[in-house]
Formats: sequence, C-alpha cells, structure tokens
Amino acid sequence: MNTFTRITPPRTKVGLVAGGLGAYWPQFPDLLPQLQHSAARVSERMKALDCEVVDVGFISDAQEGAAAAEKLRAAGCDLIVGFLTTYMTATMLVPIAQRSGAPVLLINLQPTESMDHATFDTGQWLAYCGACPLPEMANAFTRVGVPFRSVSGYLEDERAWERIGRWVRAAHVRATLRHGRHGLMGHLYPGMLDVATDLTLVSANFGGHVEVLEFDDLRVRVEKVTDEEAAERIALARDVFELADSVNEEDLGWAARVSVGLDRLVEDFGLDSLAYYHRGLDGEIHERLGAGMILGASLLTARGIPAAGEYELRTSLAMLIMDRLGAGGSFTELQALDFARGHVEMGHDGPAHLAISSRKPLLRGLGVYHGKRGWGVSVEFDVTRGPVTAFGLRQDRDGRYGFVVSEGQVVEGPLLQIGNTTSRVDFGCDPGEWTDAWSASGISHHWALGTGHRLADLRALADLLEAEVTHVQP
Repeated sequence: MNTFTRITPPRTKVGLVAGGLGAYWPQFPDLLPQLQHSAARVSERMKALDCEVVDVGFISDAQEGAAAAEKLRAAGCDLIVGFLTTYMTATMLVPIAQRSGAPVLLINLQPTESMDHATFDTGQWLAYCGACPLPEMANAFTRVGVPFRSVSGYLEDERAWERIGRWVRAAHVRATLRHGRHGLMGHLYPGMLDVATDLTLVSANFGGHVEVLEFDDLRVRVEKVTDEEAAERIALARDVFELADSVNEEDLGWAARVSVGLDRLVEDFGLDSLAYYHRGLDGEIHERLGAGMILGASLLTARGIPAAGEYELRTSLAMLIMDRLGAGGSFTELQALDFARGHVEMGHDGPAHLAISSRKPLLRGLGVYHGKRGWGVSVEFDVTRGPVTAFGLRQDRDGRYGFVVSEGQVVEGPLLQIGNTTSRVDFGCDPGEWTDAWSASGISHHWALGTGHRLADLRALADLLEAEVTHVQP
C-alpha cells in the first residue's frame, strides 16, 4: 500500500428473482414471453448499477420460489430484488425473504407509463398488474417479521431507477459495515464522555469487527520504514499538497515515515477504517507518532480508508458511510458561528478527506497542536462549494445508534489559516437556531461533512440497519 490509489471495495451482490402466477400461462399464451422480456430488461438495468447480479430467473409457483430461495441463500447476497411482473401469491416470495438473510426490495415496474385501454384484452392488462400483489406482499412480510420496502414505476422510469439505485447503494454500505474491520488505536481523549464507545455496540448495531490496537503496533512498523520509502512518500506529499513556507523538512520527513507505517498497519490488520489518539509525554516516541499522524491519515482517508483522531470511532464509521456513498466525508466539529453572514463555520484540525477539497490542499507546519501534545505538519483546506451533508452517529441510552443528518450549502467567506479544514455552511436559517437543534439531536461533538445532499441515501441505509433518522432542519 505505497501509492495514492483509492481502494476498490467489493461490488454489491444483488439477488434478482422475477415471477408471476403460473395459472395464467395456459390461459394467455402471449403473457409469459412478454413478462420474461421485461425481466431480462430489469436484469440488464440492474447490472448497470455497478453491482454483481445473481439472477435466478423466473418463478411461477411456490415450489419454484422455494428453489430460488435456496439459490439466493447460498449466493450470500447483500440485497434481494423481487420483480413483481404480474399478480403472484405471497407464498412465492416469503421463503425468499425469510431464508436469504438479506434485505428484500420488491419492484413493480409495468411495461410502459400507461395501458392502451381501448385495445387491451385481459392478457395484455395482466402484464401491467404488478401493483396488484404488492399490498399482499406487504401484509405477509409484516406478519412474518420481514421488513418491507418497494419501488413502483415502469420499466424505463428514471425516477424509479434512481430509487432502486438508492437501495443498491444502501445495501453496499450495509455490507461494508457488516464485514468491516475497524481499527481503534491508543486511548480516549481524557474527559470526552460523548465519544466514549462500547465496542460491542458497533457489532450489535452494524456488525463487523473492532480491532483494538496499540501505538506500539504502529511504532514497530514505522521503525522499519527505509529512507527510500520515506523519500517516496515525501515526493507523493509534494505532488498531492501545496506546502506552506512553515513546513519544516524534518517534520515532513517524520510525517512521511509515519504515513508509510500507517499503510502497513492498515494492510497487516485488514482495516477499513481507523480511529486513534495518544496523549504522550515530553516528546517521547508515542507522542511523536501521534503528532505525525495527520499526513498519513489524510492520505488514507482520501483512498477510502477513513482515519479520525481523538479516538472517535463512531465518526470514523460515519466517514466510512459517507465515503461509500460517494460523498467523501471529512472529520468535522463546530468552530464558530458567523451571525453577520448567517453561516456555521465547521471543520477540524488533523486528518481530512482530500477528495472533497475546493483546491489543492495545503500542508502547514505548526509549532503546537491546540489541545494536543506535539507539533508537526497539518492539513488545511475548505470543502468544495455547493451542497453538503453533515452526518453523524448518535448513541442512545439503550445502546442503539441513530443517524443525525442536516443538508446545507458550503458558501464563500473568510476562512482561518491555522492548519485546519474549515468550511462555511449555510443551513438556510439562523446559525444559532441550527446549532441548538443539531446539538439537541444527541450528536457528539464530531461528525462527517460530505459533498452533495445525501439525506435520501442515508434514510435508505437507516432502513436497512433499522436505525432512527433525525433530520435537523430548523
């Protein structure tokens, strides 16, 4: 892991089954070929959503449904899509929903926007009858304890396909969390009760594994970094960043060594994310490692392996979610409120998601890190102008995680030049009112800031994870 190349996560595996009531086939000979043609088109469009499609074909009765259920169970899908081409009984799909272990999405896509009522006979009408079994499926799924979701439209309905794509994206993120390995290195920033995390709750809410690491796991890897590897990382830093005059060559060299060591740590432990903090004392090695993290953590984050400081595990998970949704996701907290302009100023010192910077990010040398021990290089930029989403994970008293989401716009305005990421966000209301509402949601003092308006995608993911969404919109 020695190049600045984004990781390629596994593709989402989507199981697809289409069906209709077999009693119709002898009655209306032209119906089944038409429905199978529609099913082939759905399979084609599903594959265009950048996912691996496991298509088990067309089912006509409960026995074929049971056989399809076993195939999809064995395939280990992240999402099951059931295409209701016409009326079909709930017994055909309930076994699929029960046995797969994956979320199920039912789609009802009739051939065109509307029937030709003047010329259609019963057989032609039945090709438009996918809506008919939808309430039956919803009722049956509810009674057997399977969450229900659906998309209705027509075959080439782009609004419907955008909604289907949203569920595929959500299933991809759910799979990332279920199979994820999340590093937690060092110890809690003293006194931060809001960010303290029960590690079991990560597995309870999302699945996955938390790998508990020590700074010595990083130290032994940094010690093995060669001069040549350090020089290559310095060259990469000069290519990726603009360097301020305040950057000390010795500090840059140390940050480069820590960066290479971080890459090895992530590779050796198979990490998908990392949260870290170590206080350190009097310039000893662990303090120097903690102070040298920002360059390497930012490069990792930009490559799709989010790294968050201050031991902020829930925020590193939020950053991972935003990254997999294509939004970036940078470590963020409140910095100040600008009542004159109506803006909320937010950002953070330390690691940041370089892919969402409005310009070439800057490396600035700092003689002191505020509130932390040590010194070194830090990343400075502001997020690209336009729509953004603030997103964080709330932990309730019962241990359940909830989503906290607010959409706004990054806008122009004066920014601090102190080696931090800083952005001005307009949430369309008084910044004080927004801050009060955001804080009242139960969010911790960190979250992820990502590009684009992502509320709809996050609602879909929350549905799959059975998490509550708090939309902050004063």
